[in-house]
Amino acid sequence: MSPADLPLLNQIKGRLTWLDERQRVIAQNVANADTPGYMARDLRQPTDFAKAVQGAGGLQMARTSAAHLAPTNQPARFAVHDSPDSETTLDGNAVVVEEQMLKMAESRMAYDAAISLYQKSMALLRMAARPPGR
Repeated sequence: MSPADLPLLNQIKGRLTWLDERQRVIAQNVANADTPGYMARDLRQPTDFAKAVQGAGGLQMARTSAAHLAPTNQPARFAVHDSPDSETTLDGNAVVVEEQMLKMAESRMAYDAAISLYQKSMALLRMAARPPGR
């Protein structure tokens, strides 16, 4: 069993991937802050596991063997939706750079927390794998 097979590390990796994608979407919003008619976008929050198990979320079938049936429709990994900011200019642009910067800072803090958790988890695994007395 490799460390990549541990559910905790997979969850952290998924969170980091979501935060990376959100940062990309926010950067697109800032880049289009002067584009007439542009609507700010954001990612939907990651699916809660309990909701996914109950059928309300995005739990998808995984194909782990060539003998398994292939999933019929694979949804996008992360759902992007319009998320207009608090103001809209006369030309229809709905991006407020200050709000986008707050979202970017929030994403950065969450990214730092996830990285820290990943590093601590790896340190615990290394300590557990070390021979006694070292």
